[in-house]
Amino acid sequence: MTRSVWIKADGTVGDWEDRRARITAALEAGVDWVLVDETDVGRVRELGDINVAAFRTGGDMTLVDDAEADDDGASGPEPDAVVVGKDGEGDGTIDLPEDLSGSADLSTLRRDDDLERGAYVRILDKEYEAFAETAAEEADHTIVIGDDWTIIPLENLIARIGEETNLVAGVTSAEEAKTAFETLEIGSDSVLLDSDDPDEIRKTVEVRDEAERETLELEYAEVLDVERVGSADRVCIDTGNLLEHDEGMLVGSMARGLVFVHAETAESPYVASRPFRVNAGAVHAYVRTPDGGTKYLSELQSGDEVQVVDTDGNTREAIVGRVKIEKRPMFRIALETEDGDRVETLLQNAETIKVATSAGRTAVTDLEAGDELLLYYEDTARHFGEAVEESIIEK
Repeated sequence: MTRSVWIKADGTVGDWEDRRARITAALEAGVDWVLVDETDVGRVRELGDINVAAFRTGGDMTLVDDAEADDDGASGPEPDAVVVGKDGEGDGTIDLPEDLSGSADLSTLRRDDDLERGAYVRILDKEYEAFAETAAEEADHTIVIGDDWTIIPLENLIARIGEETNLVAGVTSAEEAKTAFETLEIGSDSVLLDSDDPDEIRKTVEVRDEAERETLELEYAEVLDVERVGSADRVCIDTGNLLEHDEGMLVGSMARGLVFVHAETAESPYVASRPFRVNAGAVHAYVRTPDGGTKYLSELQSGDEVQVVDTDGNTREAIVGRVKIEKRPMFRIALETEDGDRVETLLQNAETIKVATSAGRTAVTDLEAGDELLLYYEDTARHFGEAVEESIIEK
């Protein structure tokens, strides 16, 4: 599931300077969406590149033109999504009709529109919970706000509409966002943060990233052989991120068995540490990506994402800044997994390349038969980097 963070920056949070401060903090933190009044869409576009959702009020889905815009706002550019419910039935300004078929907000949602559509609903009681469920049938995004929030309404909505819409839970802190993402072990798809605090905005984005990351079960495989095999085209992955001492990447000649290779975070008598680099192996080898797939090292280029993993199996993503391919002498390392499967990889013959063994961080030049090497093993074939159910022989 892809999680997202929205920031609330409509007129209820203050004047334009207040709203701009929120939006700027959101852009710097990496927030996915900003929710504003429709007259601010153009201003947001000028501040930076972010998805923009705009409140439409009065049941009117038609953009106002420049001549109709007030002095405090600008219009013209379209938002990425339109949201109904503010100053309407969704937020309680207008009473809900006894028969929801007569709802003005729902009627507006049902109109044909090229833009994505959203519903904004304050969960005031069970009737509004039912209203949110009905709105979710039409809305691409269903934003639910709890004034006196309890976890039960969110649980109900996740269970009932979680697969029909992008469910966005209103929160006021990173701690509340974490709870929203974890509710019912499924969580809301997104959160709408109502906060001016840049640190709280940044922490909420961190919570989003943590919620998306998988944890891998790494295991040790016995080294059967370490053989010098001459030179090959070796790939160094230089990322745009600093890696921690216990982090590296999963690479290997066979997609089912990827070896943990440490980042060059350790000082060496020969070269300075390069904590952004993983000396990953030969051009043919696979590297694991954040979506759970693989790419050939030869395919990587600036701007791609690769998965970073630590020795406990915790993962995150890193951006490739540069790929260096040079001819270097190599080792062929053969391993036997706990299941008795044999996997191999090629790594450069150099003291600066470190792998994780049961004895700790070890240079590949010191590896010997009988050592236990950390790897990620899954008995799954790959086709163009995707797991497939078919028999493929790799040797």
